[in-house]
Amino acid sequence: MPVTILTLLKRRPGMSKADFIAYYETHHRLIGEKVLGPWATRYERKHLHPMDGSDIDYDFDVAMEIEFADEESMAACFAAMADPETRREITEDEERLFDRPRMRVYRVENYRSDLPVKPG
Repeated sequence: MPVTILTLLKRRPGMSKADFIAYYETHHRLIGEKVLGPWATRYERKHLHPMDGSDIDYDFDVAMEIEFADEESMAACFAAMADPETRREITEDEERLFDRPRMRVYRVENYRSDLPVKPG
């Protein structure tokens, strides 16, 4: 059964949203792909843009989803990420990008409603 992890992330103070997205998508993403690649089936970043256009300090900037085929794949990935060199690489880059104390990680339980398409 697939396992989805959702992480809500806030950019580090003083970093613009444009710089945050650019760095994440051209650099940090590559670390994620390298580390997650052998185990995860999906690594998706959903950059958040408030509908009212405001940028409030308590808001998050990105929702990251990682999907694993099963519990065993997730456990193997987390074990590999605990390697000191891998952990150092991830942590050092996170410090360039994120407000790390604000990071929130969740295991997702999905419920879905398929709605009928209305003609017109």
